Amino acid sequence: MNVEQKHDRKSTTRRTFLKTTSGAVTAAALAQAVTTRAYAGEDNTIKVALVGCGGRGTGAAANALSTSGPTKLWAMADVFEDRLTSSHKQLSTLHANQVDVPRERQFIGLDAYRKAIDAINEGDVVLLTTPPAFRPRHLEYAVEKGRHIFMEKSFAVDAPGVRRVLAAGELAAQKNLKIGGGLMSRHYKPLQEAIAQLHGGLIGEVITCWAYRKHGPVGFAPKKEGASELAHQIRNYSCYSWLNGSFLLDWMIHNIDVSCWAKNAWPVSAQGDGGRQVRQAPDQLFDHFDVEYTFGDGTRLFAQGRHMPGCWGFFGDVIHGAKGSAVLGEGIVQPRIYKGYAQTPENLIWEYQGPGSNAYQVEHDVLFDAIRQDKPHNETERCAYAAMAGILGRMAAESGQQITWEEALAANIELAPGLDDYQWDSDPPVMPDKDGQYPIAMPGVTKVL
Repeated sequence: MNVEQKHDRKSTTRRTFLKTTSGAVTAAALAQAVTTRAYAGEDNTIKVALVGCGGRGTGAAANALSTSGPTKLWAMADVFEDRLTSSHKQLSTLHANQVDVPRERQFIGLDAYRKAIDAINEGDVVLLTTPPAFRPRHLEYAVEKGRHIFMEKSFAVDAPGVRRVLAAGELAAQKNLKIGGGLMSRHYKPLQEAIAQLHGGLIGEVITCWAYRKHGPVGFAPKKEGASELAHQIRNYSCYSWLNGSFLLDWMIHNIDVSCWAKNAWPVSAQGDGGRQVRQAPDQLFDHFDVEYTFGDGTRLFAQGRHMPGCWGFFGDVIHGAKGSAVLGEGIVQPRIYKGYAQTPENLIWEYQGPGSNAYQVEHDVLFDAIRQDKPHNETERCAYAAMAGILGRMAAESGQQITWEEALAANIELAPGLDDYQWDSDPPVMPDKDGQYPIAMPGVTKVL
């Protein structure tokens, strides 16, 4: 496979977003007129509550404050005071006139999300950017309170969580609430046009998809002195399956979703492999996944994830059709389509020619425009199903079994039973043994249904 990997080196990931953003509004948003209809107060200002003040949450808040029309950051919540303080400082620097979050609207703790959501009004916006294990409960509460919502991926970590997200999305539709989801690739203009070319038949029927994320190790921070086990795991949420749903879901959801988008279908079953071959960090993380998904027409999607040092790296999707191929997806700044399967310059038949696009900003522009113009906008089902595709792959790889979509979606095993009732002194669902090691899924032994 001759993939032009130079393009994926330029991609902005959500974990590096805040380093490159300046809070700039897109040209499209600047050109768009703002209606004078009041929806969140007579001055037409939308108040924003940020729930989850890490790097991605801070970036999402910067995006929200950069949309067209008056916005104000009004409340913030996190379980860690240092993260909230750092986020508040960064946002106050970027958007000095739009940050109005005094100490009495800075909330700390596992119940802080409620206080932040309660601090804004019906018709205002809450940004849900905590680790995805908490997303279903936070989403339910925001919908209950009548807030519009931006929710970051991965939306849920298990099937019961996905079902809760779907139900909350249905209730939001009944209440005319707008929900945007953090599948930012769906809002990347070059990718949108590339997918349109595929759906238009440029390479014929899509017959095989490959989704890749292969790079160096995921980081791990040692336990801080005096920190509880729960606090330690939340700080390292990317390393514990109950918090992030696995590397396959948390890190690969975008390119699995892009392949399903290219195919215009969700898989009907999956089987695969995964394991922990070289990783030594005391956590639960598999360092490699290989999952084969099958679509209803019998065609396949292969998802390969690996985070090991010293190995070949690639970040993107490769799509094969009956008469050509494409290289696109998260990690590929410039999508390209080729005749045949040799992805060489002489075989290039299409590439994006338009202006650049900041998908992180656009996803917020679209959401806030829908709120201001009262347009239909509810991305919940798409987001929930993209998460379910990742969860299905994890279930297949961790168990070593072939599992259908219907079986996976109906599963009742929760990765963190009783999470909604956790207190700050609660033990997390996985605890270290006497040697400081955590339980690791074992294919052929682990039960997922």
